[in-house]
Amino acid sequence: MTIAAETRAKRLESLRGEMARSGVDLAAIAPSDNIRYLLGFSPKGDERACMLLVTANGAAVLMPSLNAEQAAAEAPELELVRWSDDAGPGDALRATLDRVAGASAQRVAADPEMRADHLMLLQETLPAAKTVTATLVVGPLREAKDATELDALQRSSDVADQAVQAAFAACAPGVTELAVGDAVERALRAGGSTPEFAIVGGGPNGAYPHHHTGPRPLQEGDAVVIDIGGRLGGYVSDITRMAFIGEPTARYREIHAIVEAAVVAGMAAAKPGATCAQVDAAARGVIDDAGYGEYFVHRTGHGLGLSVHEPPWIMRGCDVELRPGVVHSVEPGIYLPGELGVRLEEIVHVTETGCERFSSLPRDVHIVAG
Repeated sequence: MTIAAETRAKRLESLRGEMARSGVDLAAIAPSDNIRYLLGFSPKGDERACMLLVTANGAAVLMPSLNAEQAAAEAPELELVRWSDDAGPGDALRATLDRVAGASAQRVAADPEMRADHLMLLQETLPAAKTVTATLVVGPLREAKDATELDALQRSSDVADQAVQAAFAACAPGVTELAVGDAVERALRAGGSTPEFAIVGGGPNGAYPHHHTGPRPLQEGDAVVIDIGGRLGGYVSDITRMAFIGEPTARYREIHAIVEAAVVAGMAAAKPGATCAQVDAAARGVIDDAGYGEYFVHRTGHGLGLSVHEPPWIMRGCDVELRPGVVHSVEPGIYLPGELGVRLEEIVHVTETGCERFSSLPRDVHIVAG
């Protein structure tokens, strides 16, 4: 992804507004999706200290020399303070802080994905400063997507829909979870996406919400959880659908119907002014009322954009209010240990009156002949 210089300037100014509201003197953003959002690119993250430093008075990037030319080409208006391997980053960090008038910062928002050794370098350089998470100041900016971002998410979702269909086509008795996952990855790449994950859990493995796709062959009578995602143009997709090998049992159909009703309730609750906790309660209440509450073991959803998981969090205790442009998942599930799991997931974006989903796929179980 790339963004125009004026977009970069606008986002940095918005960041300063959040910093002022949170009483933050300095934001230190590491190579991550946060820096990608603010600058339109992310330098390579490794053992060499690299961070965007922003104050009310300026912005500059502490940049390893070997990456500096590429960064300058991406954003020529950015001030880069370069350091070489033999010199080390200490003096350059102090110089960068001086450039942005951040040497006396008392409250520093550090990127949650910053390497521990880079964070310690920052803290040693500013020993009197209190450190908080930069999610406080970047999170609110990334929550509501603009029209360009929504369009990118739609394109990414369209490719994921094709990959789900490829997964369905690959499912058959004797085919391994890994083989189905390979079919997903091929379909994502064919559509221009970079695969991010492909969870394929057959039978009892579906009861593990984040199952590691493995060599187990699919068998007749298996419910198969297919949870996949890829990245296109910087923005990710995330979708979960269900397949069944053979004729679905009455027990399976009952549980699938409960989870489907929970998805519908969660999406109905997702509208401007509703809190994340209220959306969670709407979906969770359906499963609780059906007697399966103890088997719904995770939050109802998460934000999605440049990252697969980002704020806001659709869960109990999260009083963040939804607003137009917010993108999040609604993905309730029921997991019966040793037997099966059922999860259905939609990614939605909040509109002026409610929400709309990105995927065009139905949520009915896909039946595979045994």
